[in-house]
Amino acid sequence: MDLLRRSGYSVEYHHLGSRQEIDTFKANHDVATTPQVFIGDRRVGGYDDLRRFLGKPVVDPKATSYRPVIALFGITLLMALAASFAAHGTPFTIRAGEWFIAFSMAVLALLKLQNIETFATMFLNYDLFARRWVPYSYIYPFAEGLAGILMIAGALTWLSVPIALFIGTIGAASVFKAVYIDRRELKCACVGGSSNVPLGFVSLTENLMMIAMAVWMALSVWK
Repeated sequence: MDLLRRSGYSVEYHHLGSRQEIDTFKANHDVATTPQVFIGDRRVGGYDDLRRFLGKPVVDPKATSYRPVIALFGITLLMALAASFAAHGTPFTIRAGEWFIAFSMAVLALLKLQNIETFATMFLNYDLFARRWVPYSYIYPFAEGLAGILMIAGALTWLSVPIALFIGTIGAASVFKAVYIDRRELKCACVGGSSNVPLGFVSLTENLMMIAMAVWMALSVWK
């Protein structure tokens, strides 16, 4: 209703107070959802229909977008800076960089695990190892999450480093082959099976970050 008011319309709101009233309204007007907007005697429709009527852009839910990835990395970066400030009194430390990658791995794993079946289906489209051994597509999110959590804690480096190196190297090779050699246009499973992020630079970056983190931690331990 706020959109109508900001567009100069006076609004009269008719509240549907019960499930029966809602179902009757839907049946009478042959609509699937409420609320519905009427301007005079004309039914405009729902929110997206109203935006079109007013000449405003409408987001295509099927369109590819980097917004989920930007939001994810932005939040994990702020988390890393906050954790560094709490632990060391300054947000700008080497540990903040390590935490940024580790937090990102853990959150990326969480998003994949929201709907692991859909993730696995998308992952099988391009991952070289998963196409040879299907269970790997289900193991991958757990492995990524475990490596990320261990790296956050700085514990069991002997386990987190090989895991990150293994899944990161295979992932980077798979994305590079699919996108830059085979020239395939695929959706990335990096932020879960429901995303519309295109497979390419972002997914390659995710895997290169894991490799870099694993190498860095390995070198830190061996010093």
